[in-house]
Amino acid sequence: MIAAAKASVVQIYTAGRGIGAGVIWHSDAVHSEVITNAHVVAGLERRPSDWLRVVTADGRSFKAQVLASDPRLDLARLSVPVGRLPAAKVGDSTRLRVGELVFAIGNPWGQAGVVTSGIISGLGSMTLRGAGRTAPYIRSDVSLAPGNSGGPLLNASGEVVGINAMIFGGDLGMAIPSHVVAEWTAQETWA
Repeated sequence: MIAAAKASVVQIYTAGRGIGAGVIWHSDAVHSEVITNAHVVAGLERRPSDWLRVVTADGRSFKAQVLASDPRLDLARLSVPVGRLPAAKVGDSTRLRVGELVFAIGNPWGQAGVVTSGIISGLGSMTLRGAGRTAPYIRSDVSLAPGNSGGPLLNASGEVVGINAMIFGGDLGMAIPSHVVAEWTAQETWA
């Protein structure tokens, strides 16, 4: 299950800013889309694609471009000009329950494909900065470190149920639920 999920996790390199993670969300015959955190690619929305690279689990490296970014949700959508990459299996985050086993895959400290596990410790919502509205989140005790941002939170079936976004107090990981990501990517206009 983990090996299959790792195939859809990428490393994201930004010029001069280090490494994050991302998830291949969609792929067709000519291009692929990767979901990551907005803070991973902040400031690159109008930069040439040579400032942003995606490295797949099998070691191939591709230029990428930011298609959309929403700092309030901490989500970004990237375009990679290569098709037929292994897209993630996305699960229904609305069915999650406190106490469920979850896994995180990311690139902490530049080490590709590191897996940690934990349980969901809370489900709720938080107020978005400057938005005047709230958004759902998943809280878990998976171990996250710099480089995990933008990587997947998986359920016990290996489905992506969240995008890891932040760490509180070194022991609580926050993730954006997959249903929020799906709703955001379905929008026709971008923030």
